[in-house]
Amino acid sequence: MIGRRLLQILPVIVLATFVVFGLLQLVPGDIAVTLAGENATDARIAQIRQAYGLDQPFFVQYGKWLWNAAHLDLSRSYLSNEPVLDQILHRFPTTLLIVSLSLTISLVVGIPLGIVAATRPGSRLDTFVTSFASLGVALPNFWLAMILVATFALNWNIFPATGAVALSKDPSKALLHAALPAFALAAGGIAEVARQLRSALIEILSSQYVRTLHAKGLSPTAILWKHGLKNVSVTLLTVVGLLVNRLLGATVVVEAVFAIPGMGSLIVHAAIHKDFPVVQGVVLSMVVIVICMNLLIDILYAVLDPRVGRA
Repeated sequence: MIGRRLLQILPVIVLATFVVFGLLQLVPGDIAVTLAGENATDARIAQIRQAYGLDQPFFVQYGKWLWNAAHLDLSRSYLSNEPVLDQILHRFPTTLLIVSLSLTISLVVGIPLGIVAATRPGSRLDTFVTSFASLGVALPNFWLAMILVATFALNWNIFPATGAVALSKDPSKALLHAALPAFALAAGGIAEVARQLRSALIEILSSQYVRTLHAKGLSPTAILWKHGLKNVSVTLLTVVGLLVNRLLGATVVVEAVFAIPGMGSLIVHAAIHKDFPVVQGVVLSMVVIVICMNLLIDILYAVLDPRVGRA
């Protein structure tokens, strides 16, 4: 199964890079004119276009970029002339910390809420959890981020409003700076985990299999932990995989609100200034991360349910 999935990864990566590379060519304006300046001569513009290979056909440009990317050369930034890979490696740990903390919060809060709601279906507590989950899904991340900044950073001065600290330099300050962005991202994750876990658990706990276990004298707690949660582990794993992919995309907006120097702010700044190599490099990195995450989920599927590995 793993070998087959690895063979399926390459065409997906190539297709994703082709789409991104092609869409960037449709962006209005000429990057050579932007780099040359407003009063540049035609000769200067042509010189810059030739220097960056912008005068070559589309497929030649794409082929060279893809070949270099396969050798971990993501070109250089048009603006700073720094290697794109160095910029990504410098900013990725900050984004990874926020996504990891947000995922942890989503699971730590969402799983107990889902269990409580599933074991008391129709109760007031179940109604509260489902209502809270619906609210969490509906709230935009950027709006919640601004509310958190105004309340916990500006009014109460508990958390810093902007910026980030490297985890390697000061772990406590790094977590303090990542807390509000992580909570802003985790609202939807908590809701999604609670909703999906509640639905899956209710279906299992009301099955004939579980009723038989009750008839045999097993306690509700033992049934829940030994049978209920074990059977919903694949569903929960699917939610986690989708949640990681969603969090990676949502960081673009949240990092802009908190002025965090991560992958999200890097791609926003590059897109605004038409720094195409940086945009392509960040998108390629995120595509690879998402695909690797999906591959890991598939491997864990086979561990939790051997029938998946034989499929």
